[in-house]
Amino acid sequence: MKKYNVAVVGATGMVGQKMLEVLEELKFPVENLYPMASARSAGKKITFAGKEYEVEELTPEAFDKDIDVALFSAGGGTSEKFAPEAAKRGVIVIDNSSAWRMDPEVPLVVPEVNPEDLKWHKNIIANPNCSTIQAMVPLKPLNEKYGIARIVYSTYQAVSGAGVKGYKDLENGIQGAEPQKFPHPIAFNCLPHIDDFLPNGYTKEEMKMVNETHKILHDDSIAITATTVRVPVYNSHSESINCELRKPFEVEDIQKMWEETPGCIVQDNPAENIYPMAVTATGTNEVYVGRIRRDFSIENGLNFWCVADNIRKGAAANAVQIAFALIDQGLI
Repeated sequence: MKKYNVAVVGATGMVGQKMLEVLEELKFPVENLYPMASARSAGKKITFAGKEYEVEELTPEAFDKDIDVALFSAGGGTSEKFAPEAAKRGVIVIDNSSAWRMDPEVPLVVPEVNPEDLKWHKNIIANPNCSTIQAMVPLKPLNEKYGIARIVYSTYQAVSGAGVKGYKDLENGIQGAEPQKFPHPIAFNCLPHIDDFLPNGYTKEEMKMVNETHKILHDDSIAITATTVRVPVYNSHSESINCELRKPFEVEDIQKMWEETPGCIVQDNPAENIYPMAVTATGTNEVYVGRIRRDFSIENGLNFWCVADNIRKGAAANAVQIAFALIDQGLI
């Protein structure tokens, strides 16, 4: 198998480290690895596949090397500045920030859902928001078979989604320390506030779910609303998803459809207390669905519970899966 030269930008951060772990775990065919980070982290050592590497400073000139693909997880400002520098040098950028997601020239991809969008990339590909990614895996086949008229998202998002500082706020908050990242204590508390508030009363996170769902599913006709909540869980996001479908359905048929959906695992046996949970999703790359049941309050209404590891499937693993999809389609 051909091997590829891979850069990981933000290699010392939470998601960057996980990208390196997933590249190794999934045996991505790496020829040469180039870990990059800010000047502050340059010079640090990382280990990949049993070999030690020194992190180099992220500069435009760092991409003058022969690099096939660069996985970016260094924040929106960094991506806006450096992704075009890499792209114009012929590097395919897979970016985990929000910087490029809604750019009409940039594909927004979940490999199990819309891999065909990779064909029109112009050397920058966007990784969707973590909470959006996991919802897309079960919603895509649902929309294809039954049509979705409306979605109500209610999310319960782990502190790791806010980075190391968010993680520390929970860890230290349990001991009584004041929060440093969040506006209020997250320990023993829930915050209906992820990212900034917008003039329409929604948060940026909530509007990301609305806008990204439309773009990924190529269907602006779906009415969507969202409430996103930070909860005192270290890792893995949970979501209650309510859908109004356009066609009648049987719950058993939907369950069977999801059992056959790549990347989707059904855990739904209430009699045995089996349903998706954050503690069991953590450390895996799949999306888990359960509590699948009819919503009796509306015609063709469906409720289900959806859980995934936000640092893996919601970020690092999805990015690496995009890189594999590029290989599969002969685009790299």
